[in-house]
Amino acid sequence: MRVTTEAVIGAVTGSLAAPRTLLLGRYDRAGRLRYVGRSATLSGAVGRAVADKLVPPRGRHPWTGWTFPAGWGTQGALDAVLVQPDVVMEVDVDVARDSAGRWRHPARPHRIRAEMHPMQVPKFGEAD
Repeated sequence: MRVTTEAVIGAVTGSLAAPRTLLLGRYDRAGRLRYVGRSATLSGAVGRAVADKLVPPRGRHPWTGWTFPAGWGTQGALDAVLVQPDVVMEVDVDVARDSAGRWRHPARPHRIRAEMHPMQVPKFGEAD
């Protein structure tokens, strides 16, 4: 079953000017940005729209020093570019989650939710 929800863009693969996928997060009740999953490959239109909103992190990023798996059951890591985590993205997700609470399948990005503050996104671990 798929649902439409929101997540915060915390990092991208590719570059700030040409993002290929989004690494998405949600804040937990303690205010920490937690990784919830990765998007499917961005279409050209969505990639351009997102690129216009991305900026490098101001100060220390909550995911500094993290590595992100390249795929389910793989040993490789993604080459992630951290971004200021203040852009909210509407996504379609499968409700299946792994044992850490992350989405098991790639999220399908729809649109930027410029009217939403990242703290308005559902909290990590809450139902979508």
